[in-house]
Amino acid sequence: MTASILTNDTAGDDRPPPVRPAFDAVTWKEIAHLLGNLPVSLAGFVYTVVMVSVSGGLSVTAVGLPLLAGGLFLSRQLGRLERARARALLGVRVDEPTPIPGPKRAGGFFPWLWTSLKDPVAWRTVLYELIRLPWGVLTFSVVLTGLFVLWPVLPYVVRALANVDRAMVRGLLSPSDELERRIAELESDRGVVVDTAAADLRRIERDLHDGAQARLVALAMGLGLAKEKLLEDPEGAAAMVDEAHGEVKLALRELRDLARGIHPAVLTDRGLDAALSSVAARCLVPVKVAVDLPARPAEAIEGIAYFVVSELLQNVSKHAGARGAGVEVWKSGARLLIRVSDDGRGGARPAGGTGMAGLAERLEAVDGVFVVDSPEGAGTVVTAELPWRDRAGALGPPGRAH
Repeated sequence: MTASILTNDTAGDDRPPPVRPAFDAVTWKEIAHLLGNLPVSLAGFVYTVVMVSVSGGLSVTAVGLPLLAGGLFLSRQLGRLERARARALLGVRVDEPTPIPGPKRAGGFFPWLWTSLKDPVAWRTVLYELIRLPWGVLTFSVVLTGLFVLWPVLPYVVRALANVDRAMVRGLLSPSDELERRIAELESDRGVVVDTAAADLRRIERDLHDGAQARLVALAMGLGLAKEKLLEDPEGAAAMVDEAHGEVKLALRELRDLARGIHPAVLTDRGLDAALSSVAARCLVPVKVAVDLPARPAEAIEGIAYFVVSELLQNVSKHAGARGAGVEVWKSGARLLIRVSDDGRGGARPAGGTGMAGLAERLEAVDGVFVVDSPEGAGTVVTAELPWRDRAGALGPPGRAH
């Protein structure tokens, strides 16, 4: 599994074979596509005109803009169906646009509404549906007539018309450019970061409430009782003070563990090498740690790297059944690479409840990559990539490590 799955099919990859005066499979698929243009474009045109007219007329009311946002969402789905039809019959493969995040991930209803109303993918689909009706009438008429009148030259006519369809799909139904895709990805990633931060805060609150806070409340009650017994029963009071002293030690240990889980002091003071060695020492199996970095990365990247290795080693302790594990961290170009391996039972799956899906989301939020290789019975190797940023905040040139 990768944190970010990208496809980049170009026009050259799906270019149809040279036209021949013969009715091969490609030609018949193009004929089917061109004949289907009329009913498909008619349905799309009617929907688009009704959607724009009704939502535009109601825009002065409270329901107009949400109705338009919903209509644009359905226009996106029409575009998705058209891309699927073009893939099946014309061999055109274009990237699917990045989905619009829902109200929760967009930060609320109104941010989602504004993002939906200015969605360029949906508006280009609206334009596509409006101009397709006259084109659909033309292609249907020419091809239907050609089947009976222009049979010898029909493959050439069909190829020319189908190439116009290919150009329209690529021009109006594909993501406009890389900038638009990156903006949509970053908006989506922002929602992941917010959700992750909120989940971390809830976890910290729960750990404090159920752990150290509960112990401190019991400690206060015990010391209060010891104070009352101090004159009447000194021995009993002393025993209660001893018990309270033990509770203090446990509370301090829980607080240290909680602080280590947030951001350990050894990471701040000594960097990844010492911090990961500390994590490895707590693992239930022997772990070899090798960190080869020319300098310390930015604090945020360093913290994410520490968290990833810590979570993966916890998985090794709990689920792998391994006899040993290894951690490697190094810099390659503009990327920080992490590899955590074990010789356990394998079969790890990102969606298997071991937290790997959450790790993939965290890495995706910073333009990272997360790959799991875990064949049954042959151990697990998890490779993660993070963008390298130095301590001054500079970011290396874009690109993936090889």
